[in-house]
Amino acid sequence: MKSALIAATALGLLIAPASAAQSWKVDAAKSKLGFTVSWGGQPFTGMFRSWTADIDFDPNDLAHSRATVNVNVGSEASDDSETDGGVKGAEGFAVSQFPTAVFKVSGFTHKSGDAYAAQGTLSLKGMSRPVTLPFTLTLSGNTAHVVGKAQVMRTDFHVGTGEWEKPDPVAHEVTVNVDLTATKG
Repeated sequence: MKSALIAATALGLLIAPASAAQSWKVDAAKSKLGFTVSWGGQPFTGMFRSWTADIDFDPNDLAHSRATVNVNVGSEASDDSETDGGVKGAEGFAVSQFPTAVFKVSGFTHKSGDAYAAQGTLSLKGMSRPVTLPFTLTLSGNTAHVVGKAQVMRTDFHVGTGEWEKPDPVAHEVTVNVDLTATKG
């Protein structure tokens, strides 16, 4: 029995990663996640009020770093509540059928200095597509600040159907905006 326990422990050490990335807790009060799209030639910006991020990241151990962001798309809000209703409706996010969007990071790369990129898959409205999120990382003690923007095509996710399918008045290209503050924990 004792030798079986020793063997199991040794096997666990052999298959465990040599190191593990650090866990980070997002400060929701200091963080923003949203999007901007050209609508009638003017920028339309929406913010998501409810989202979570599970982040394990170490700039010195990108191989073991990972992140998953879950977004309640029904929490979208802008300065125009009438437009928000359409954004959340059947021709937009279709929140009654697809209440959550997920961005699952499959890898991180260091570009230079404080510049990084997260490569992953965005799943939205029943569709999944690869997305790269370039971002800057500022570390100060136990606090990290990440600012990034990713370009996605809304039509790749069937967002904006029917009368909203054409690129006029709503552009096909959407910028996802991330401004995240987190602490080690």
